Amino acid sequence: MLIQIQHLDLVQDLQRESKQLQRRFTQSFINNRYLIFLIPIILLIFLFILGVSIGSTSIPFSSIISSFSDALFKTDYVPADIQTIVMNIRVPRVMLAGLVGASLSLAGVAFQGILKNPLADPFTLGVSSGASVGAVVVLFFQISLPFVTYFTLPVVSILFGFGTLILLLLFVRKLDPSLNVETIILGGIIISSFCSALLSLFITFSNNELRTVIGWLMGNIGGRGIQYSLSLLPFLIISFLILFSQNRQLDAMTFGSTNAKHIGIDVKKSTYLILLTGSILSGAAVAVSGTIGFVGLVVPHFTRTLVGPLHKKLLPLSMINGAIFLIGSDILSRVVLAPRELPIGVITSLIGAPIFALILLSLKRNRGKV
Repeated sequence: MLIQIQHLDLVQDLQRESKQLQRRFTQSFINNRYLIFLIPIILLIFLFILGVSIGSTSIPFSSIISSFSDALFKTDYVPADIQTIVMNIRVPRVMLAGLVGASLSLAGVAFQGILKNPLADPFTLGVSSGASVGAVVVLFFQISLPFVTYFTLPVVSILFGFGTLILLLLFVRKLDPSLNVETIILGGIIISSFCSALLSLFITFSNNELRTVIGWLMGNIGGRGIQYSLSLLPFLIISFLILFSQNRQLDAMTFGSTNAKHIGIDVKKSTYLILLTGSILSGAAVAVSGTIGFVGLVVPHFTRTLVGPLHKKLLPLSMINGAIFLIGSDILSRVVLAPRELPIGVITSLIGAPIFALILLSLKRNRGKV
C-alpha cells in the first residue's frame, strides 16, 4: 500500500513537472518575437506554393519556380499553357485569398478591440452584408464615381459597410445603452437579414449576368485576375498602418473608455477612426471576394492564444494568420470534393460557426460564475 502511494506521488510529481516545462516552453515561444512571426511566415509561403500547385492540373514546384523566372526574365523555361495557369489563374487566386484573409482578420481585431466584444467581426455585425449591398448597387445601376473611377466598387462598398455599422450601433444603443454582447449580435442578425432581403430584391429585377455576380458576392475568389488583388492592396496597407498607430489606444480601450480617458486618449476620435478603418477593410474585401464569414472571428481568437491581448503583436500576426487561414480554406475548397469546387465561404462557415457557438457558451458560463 505504501509503495502504491509513493508511486502515485511520483506520477503526480512527474505530471506537475511536465506541465511546468510545457508552460515554460509555451511562454518562451510567445516571448520569442522572431519565432512567433517566423513560423507563420514559413507556413504562409508553404501554403502559397501548395495553393499554386493544387488544382485540376497538378503543377510541380520546379515548374512554379520556372514560371516566376519566365515572368521576370522572359526565359521560356516552361510551356505556355503551364505559364498561363500559374501566373494568370493560380497566383492571382492565392494572392487574393491571402489579402482578403488578412483584411478580414484585421477588421475583426479592430471591431473586437474597440467594441470590447469577443464576438464582433465584419460578418456577425452585418458590415459585410451592408458592403455587399453597396457592391450590388454599383453593379446594378452601373455607377462610376468621378476621380475614383477604378475604385468605385470598393469605395461604395466601404461607405455602405460603415453606414451599416453606424446604423447598428445607433439601433443597439436604443435597445441597450450598455451595448451588451448578445444585443449587438442580435442587431447584427437583424441588419444582415434586411440586407439579404435587399439582395433578393435586386436578384428579382436583375438579368442573368447580374445573378452570376450576386452569386460571386456570396463568397468566391475563383476566376479573379491580378487587378482584384491590386485594388485591395492599398486599402490593406493604409488600414494596417492606421490600426498599428492606434495599438496603444486599442489596448487602453480593452479596460474601458473611462480608463482610456484617464491616460490621455481621445476616446471619441479613436473610436470613429478605428471603426472607419475596420469598415474600410471589410468593404474593400467584400468588393473583391464577396461575403466570406467568420474569418475575423476565428483568427483573432486563435492569435490571442499565441501572443496575448497586446495589439502591437496581435495586429501583424492576425494579418499573417488571416492570410494562412483563407489560403488554407481555399485549398480545402478545391480538394474536398475534387474535381468539383466548394465556395470558400462554405469552408470558413463550417470552421467558424462551431467556434462562434463555443465562444458564446463560454461567455454565458463565465457570466454565470460572476
